[in-house]
Amino acid sequence: MEKCKICSQETKLIFKRQVLRKFLVSYFQCENCGFTQTEKPFWLSESYDESMNLGDVGQMVRCISNLIKVKNLLRYNFNSAGVYLDFAGGYGMFTRAMRDFGFNFFWDDLYTPNLIAKGFEKGDKLRFEAVTVFECFEHFENPIDEIHKLLKYSDTIIFTTGLITEPAPKEWWYYGFDHGQHISLFTKNSLEYLAKKLGCSFYSRFGIHILSNRKLSPVRFWYSMFLSKIELKIIGMVNKNSLTSQDHFKLVEEKK
Repeated sequence: MEKCKICSQETKLIFKRQVLRKFLVSYFQCENCGFTQTEKPFWLSESYDESMNLGDVGQMVRCISNLIKVKNLLRYNFNSAGVYLDFAGGYGMFTRAMRDFGFNFFWDDLYTPNLIAKGFEKGDKLRFEAVTVFECFEHFENPIDEIHKLLKYSDTIIFTTGLITEPAPKEWWYYGFDHGQHISLFTKNSLEYLAKKLGCSFYSRFGIHILSNRKLSPVRFWYSMFLSKIELKIIGMVNKNSLTSQDHFKLVEEKK
């Protein structure tokens, strides 16, 4: 039986599913902290034929949402004049837009070309006020090792990842069986356990999670997320008429 990669306790097999339409993969959930992991992911070389997963139809909406949330988070909880890093920053959209908001952001990504934020690569900069890491934790094969690497850049990691429930659902779009890239799925409990293990404080609200060696004001954190919720509602971010998913699945069916 697999040991939990977060708390090292026993896990239980919750199901087996076909990944990439060809590999039967076992999924395990920790009986202590709820962290969910796959068996050793031998299929990853095929999962990452392209660095950006075309099945991720929420990239644009998520970027706009994260811009609003992080803008308010930094203004009310951090040094607005500080230097920031967007780790695994994709094509550079978030970095470029945060610079438009007046924040000194830089970009870094080992696997995706910087198309939009050219000239603002991390380079030899070693320390930052905070590091943003969007939709990456679920890709980490060894989460604790990867988070230790991130903490070398900053004492604060601002991140997003979908939280799994206990018990784990049998079906959930976030498993990503079609692409097989999501191999580590966190509960809030497992993130709290991880924070204690790393000696960090943990904060979570409105889809934004923070691991930090600093103590944030709970009131200021709540206020910044409350403002974000209002802003997103005003600009109509909840768009039930989006065609993106329909467009994507139409293309998938055409390729079969």
